[in-house]
Amino acid sequence: MSKTPQSKTAAAKKPVRDDGTGLIDVDPWLEPYADALRHRFKMYRTKLSEIESAEGSLAEFSRGHEFFGFNRGEQNGESGVFYREWAPGADRLFLVGDFNGWDRSANPMTRSEFGIWSTFLPDREYADRLVHESLVKVYVESTKGGLDRIPAYIRRSVQDPETGAFTGQYWQPPTAYKWKHDAPKPAGGLRIYEAHVGMSSQEERVATFDEFTENVLPRIAGAGYNAVQLMAVQEHPYYGSFGYHVSNFFAVSSRFGKPDALKRLIDTAHGMGLTVLLDVVHSHSVKNLLDGLNGFDGTDHQYFHAGAKGEHPDWDSLLFDYGKWEVLRFLLSNVRFWLDEYRFDGFRFDGVTSMMYQHHGNKAFGSYDDYLIHDLDEDAIVYLQLANQLAHELNPNVISVAEDVSGMVGLARPVAEGGLGFDYRLAMGIPDYWIKLLKHSRDEDWQMGELYHTLTNRRRSEKHVAYAESHDQALVGDKTLAFWLMDAAMYWHMDRASKNPVIDRGMALHKMIRLITFALGGEAYLNFMGNEFGHPEWVDFPREGNGNSFKHCRRQWSLVDHADLRYSFLAAFDKAMQGIDEPFGLLQSDLIEQLNVDDVQKVLIFRRGPLVFVFNFHPNHSLEHYRFGIPDPTDYRVVLNTDAQAFGGFGGVPDGQIYPKQIQTYHSRLQSVQAYLPARSAQVLAPINLDQK
Repeated sequence: MSKTPQSKTAAAKKPVRDDGTGLIDVDPWLEPYADALRHRFKMYRTKLSEIESAEGSLAEFSRGHEFFGFNRGEQNGESGVFYREWAPGADRLFLVGDFNGWDRSANPMTRSEFGIWSTFLPDREYADRLVHESLVKVYVESTKGGLDRIPAYIRRSVQDPETGAFTGQYWQPPTAYKWKHDAPKPAGGLRIYEAHVGMSSQEERVATFDEFTENVLPRIAGAGYNAVQLMAVQEHPYYGSFGYHVSNFFAVSSRFGKPDALKRLIDTAHGMGLTVLLDVVHSHSVKNLLDGLNGFDGTDHQYFHAGAKGEHPDWDSLLFDYGKWEVLRFLLSNVRFWLDEYRFDGFRFDGVTSMMYQHHGNKAFGSYDDYLIHDLDEDAIVYLQLANQLAHELNPNVISVAEDVSGMVGLARPVAEGGLGFDYRLAMGIPDYWIKLLKHSRDEDWQMGELYHTLTNRRRSEKHVAYAESHDQALVGDKTLAFWLMDAAMYWHMDRASKNPVIDRGMALHKMIRLITFALGGEAYLNFMGNEFGHPEWVDFPREGNGNSFKHCRRQWSLVDHADLRYSFLAAFDKAMQGIDEPFGLLQSDLIEQLNVDDVQKVLIFRRGPLVFVFNFHPNHSLEHYRFGIPDPTDYRVVLNTDAQAFGGFGGVPDGQIYPKQIQTYHSRLQSVQAYLPARSAQVLAPINLDQK
């Protein structure tokens, strides 16, 4: 019902909350926690005020990479290169590298009162010695002795192929990359293709940025996605960490190529209309002494919490102390760096649950007390608010996504309301639910009401990214959704000529699971590279335990490209599914309405936006002349059908089938239609006046 003029006036007079309790307006159950919300907002405002007072603005504070590390400048009228490092606990620092023959005494650094060390290399002496791609380290002397370390703000780090050791590289290209394309604005809802460059090749090896640009980006754009999310971009010593044990936060992973190759990838993606997101890791850091930040100045409390508090109990990594001034500068500058230098359009923040709580999410969440009162890492929460505030100041169109399994209150609401400022949160319960069903329930025992509730059970005031599976579900020890459904039968019966009931079931449910997740699960959608066509098996990076094999660390594109195999059917369906978003405003629609739940027949019918989704999950019972109520008094046309022959189905319903409306009340609707619902199939119906075909 539309508002009357009186109700609009009343709404306009509603007082604006400016104390961080605006979340109560979208969730009245938060009223008893008003003081906790005020406290959270006060923590943010206090820290922001401190930054603005000391640095002028949050934006200026985030320019740490323009001061620390290697930057060109002038001193006493001479041009040259400054190198600066924050190391308050160290006794002495020396810049070393191939430019000075790795002489640890040749270039001593000077300490400021704030523990910032610096040295200046004038061009008159070093222009021909410290050149682009020179190898560099900093020798740090402390109470723990002396160690060669990689500069904290280094922009490139390279690995010795024989020893495996990493070394910093002075990165100052003589010619800057020339950008060709502006960032696009996503059309329709956000449809994310999660990708890992290294494992994107068919071959058993590490793929490169250039190969991804040439071979994979066209697949992503051609499949109907409008965003690509890149994993493992920040430098990480151990390939098998999937990029989540970062050592050098400002450096692009050298195993995939040089920085300009990543810029070319992003630029090309923009030219294809693709938004590019970075899977950024600010939740923890690798423990490595020689590669990362651990014990950089000789203490265990420079960048990280000291002692046990600074170690993640499950990840074998170190935890940042977000309350420290220079740690905040380091991480906020990292946010700015990836936006400015590489023109990423946003971020997926990894491990947000671990950041926000002192228990790192290792507990059951039973009440709002668990989100707003108990065991919070308030400094980490303030950091996330500042990071989102900064990103949106720098780029009003930026997209930020939080990986949080806890359900934190206000995570994806504006900071001004008392939220944490993310644009989206991952709907992490959905893939877990699908795996639980497939592992523990027979098809005939699936409950339609439970399915609908699970897929819609979210904070409706916050936008969610829905997905049936991501990289997490396919890691070694688990397997892809397609393999859960079809397992070993995929090795022998995925050819189109083969007849196999396991494959028939798996193909049907693979499409239905994706479609219902796409339609109900959120305001955006995500798919992991290759899973759209039913990539088999699992993901296992080369490691000692598998003989350093790449067999399961690649994408078998030949499966979907082979015209005689069924994988192309799944890919075709996924592309068609992406294609119903923009014409009908599907993912951006807030209108979700249950129309019919029939647990006996295993039928679930609902509305999203103008579209009606009709699912028959029954394993073997097709329904002829099934009547159900429709929301609009018009004829409906089938615009997507999982059982279409073009998608490997049996074609029981003709393409473009029209269901004429009948003025007959059904399911509390004044009009209804009758339809044929084949077993294990789903149809998407559009009002004929909106049909784009």
